[in-house]
Amino acid sequence: MSDRVHAWGARLLQSRTFVRAPIPLFRAGLGFLLTRRLLMLEHVGRTSEQARYVVLEVVREESPGALVVASGFGRTSQWFRNVVAEPRCHVSIGFTRRRPAVATVLGAAESEAALADYQQAHPGSWEDLSAIIRKATGEADPEIPLVRLQLQAARSTR
Repeated sequence: MSDRVHAWGARLLQSRTFVRAPIPLFRAGLGFLLTRRLLMLEHVGRTSEQARYVVLEVVREESPGALVVASGFGRTSQWFRNVVAEPRCHVSIGFTRRRPAVATVLGAAESEAALADYQQAHPGSWEDLSAIIRKATGEADPEIPLVRLQLQAARSTR
């Protein structure tokens, strides 16, 4: 991709309208249309204590109950700061809706290994996405923290 396309991609990722567009699909139970490569994370605002939503790409599916996501805009992303403050959250992915989960920030070594695996599995996506993140953040080597979402047993609705 060209620098021009990366600049366009960076603007899209910074557009609230664009990044929030998939949320209604997940909330309507249609997340399966976006494959298991995307999930919706429902977390609690650390100040507002209100439900907040973000759609993220799955970097690694460690098991059916453990998913790893990346904070492309680093530790200052609102969703990242919120799950650090309150790790209990909910995950919607595929046909799974609002499954309780606990978020844990991965250490540096584990993050590097997961990103290296992602880069190997999706070289084109990694090249484009990392260029877009560099363009959006203005950093030559931005930190990309990873978060494991450990899905909990589904609660009974009785």
